[in-house]
Amino acid sequence: MHSKFDQAINFFENGNLNESKKLCLEILKDEPKNFDILHLLGIISFKLEDYKESADLIAKAITINPKNAEAYNNQAFVLKKINRLEDAVESLNQAIKIKPDFIEAYNGLGHLLVDLNQLDAALKNFDKAIEINPNFSEAYNNRGNILNKLNRYTESIESYDKAISINPNFAEAYNNRGGVQKDRKLYEDAHKSYEKAIKIKPNLDFILGSLLYTKLHLCDWKFFDENLKKIEENIINGNKSITPFSSLLLLNSPSLQKKAAEIYFKAKYNSKDTLKSFVKRPQNKKIRVGYYSADFRKHVMSDLLIHLFKCHDKSKFELIGFSFIPGKPDLIHNEIKKKFDQFFDVSLKNDKQISQLSKDVNIDIAVDLMGYTTHARMGIFKESCAPIKINFLGYAGTSGTNHHDYIIADKIVIPKKYQKDYSEKIVYLPDSYKLEYSTRKVSNKIFTKEEMGLPKNSFVFCCFNNNFKITPNVFNIWMNILKNVKDSVLWLTIKGDNQTVKNHLKNEALKKGVESDRLIFATRMPLSSDHLARLKLANLFIDTMPYNAHNTAGDALWVGLPVLTLCGETFSSRVGASQLNALGLNELITLTDKEFEDLAIELANNTKKLQQIKNKLDNNKIFKPLFNTKLFTKNIEKAYSIIYEEYLKKLPIKNIEI
Repeated sequence: MHSKFDQAINFFENGNLNESKKLCLEILKDEPKNFDILHLLGIISFKLEDYKESADLIAKAITINPKNAEAYNNQAFVLKKINRLEDAVESLNQAIKIKPDFIEAYNGLGHLLVDLNQLDAALKNFDKAIEINPNFSEAYNNRGNILNKLNRYTESIESYDKAISINPNFAEAYNNRGGVQKDRKLYEDAHKSYEKAIKIKPNLDFILGSLLYTKLHLCDWKFFDENLKKIEENIINGNKSITPFSSLLLLNSPSLQKKAAEIYFKAKYNSKDTLKSFVKRPQNKKIRVGYYSADFRKHVMSDLLIHLFKCHDKSKFELIGFSFIPGKPDLIHNEIKKKFDQFFDVSLKNDKQISQLSKDVNIDIAVDLMGYTTHARMGIFKESCAPIKINFLGYAGTSGTNHHDYIIADKIVIPKKYQKDYSEKIVYLPDSYKLEYSTRKVSNKIFTKEEMGLPKNSFVFCCFNNNFKITPNVFNIWMNILKNVKDSVLWLTIKGDNQTVKNHLKNEALKKGVESDRLIFATRMPLSSDHLARLKLANLFIDTMPYNAHNTAGDALWVGLPVLTLCGETFSSRVGASQLNALGLNELITLTDKEFEDLAIELANNTKKLQQIKNKLDNNKIFKPLFNTKLFTKNIEKAYSIIYEEYLKKLPIKNIEI
């Protein structure tokens, strides 16, 4: 019998799982209480992805030998897979009780506590693993991840450095360090970290996308086309190549963006779906709308949202806020909080707990304001926090999951031919999906070109988008425009006033035959009202693609600066067109690079035509719907009401036009 078991182990170790399982089952007939066989069968079932059977078998093994720490450790792996996280924690606690120096159990427990958002407790477990083995590089890496989540960034980077000093070929630690450096706007350092990681492990999950995204922040376009082609091929082949948000900046294909989101979601939330029925629940007197965000603070999203919350009809809708902001609340946070009927700070809760709280307060419609942006919590929607779940505003693309029922859009950002590229059903608002407002404060200061470093008699093209939206193709178009418009300059903002970025752009201009001093870099202004006032010095805003100006376009249009946009195929590349259409300025929407280039040159050389457009803009911004927040709110409330009525009638989810 022992030789049979040895043979089963041999099959297992050589990856022949089915043969190993067959032999184990034969042994089990004669020895139904054989701990080693039950345990091995449980591990085989785990590897064959039959997690329920694996859990049952390991549980049986443990009843036979409740003193085996390895079995409890393996049980935790299985329980995590079937989303029984609290039970998995208990299994690892048992393993540690039996074997107090069980370093892998401490490490695994740390990971579980991260999933449960118990970050301080997780940190203690990684520290314990390091105490047992000071050269345990993986624990230092995990510790770095926790410290990052706790906003202890310097310590986080130090922890990754320690992991790398122990294991100089630790690609994951370089990658994670790059992530923190990128988030701290240390783009040059992040670039080095990612380059090191990709050299060690070229196929590391999402590394190529992270590298290209970081290089976009630096306007470093070396190997850009080559890397972009690799990313597109990887997505087609189902490989983990790029995060969803980065895909919005780089891809002009809604089908590729959808697939990138699907790949990412599956990788990050790999446990089974937890969609639940909401049949038995009391009906609220008003429609109860939950808004979920980490941006209820000083943030461009809050600049927009506070006006929506203010305009909501409180006689028909009850607003519940779920805030998971990082760090301490600020003054804007406190102002937003006042707009809600109930407001919950859920930053210390895990996704499952937030979802349960949503159910406890009986949310009818859960509105995800984050999507895949920084600090997003998609897991809340995976846990089915409400019967109706909506993707709105924060993320200009599809979630790629069945955990969001609807996406708020309009007929410009999602034309009918692209509906198949969205996992959600589409709610079409009548004007623009883009929430705007007409109370932007514009300073009375009169700025001069000389003050801003702009040549006195120049035609000023400007783009105040984040510089990471500038692609080589967009820059090439811009340089062609400058070459064809005498005495013109391009006015740009650079994130963090980064000199490396400025140097890269100046060098690229020279390569295109444009004098580098025709690129003028604006300095950051502390007051947004002053920034808006200085925008009036520009003559024409020229947009980026495939990620258009969104809020920046709203700023420009409000101060009377025409925005010329290039309309692509994706949601994020059609926002400019959506805004202009809602303003009745469709003549500023172009569909090809050449159209964009030609129209920019024409408007710069035809001052009469440009002035007519400016006059039209000044008139239309008052009378057209784009900046009418009250009208926008009525339209979205109408959408909420229709969706809710259809849910009550148990009708299938479908596209809706308001």
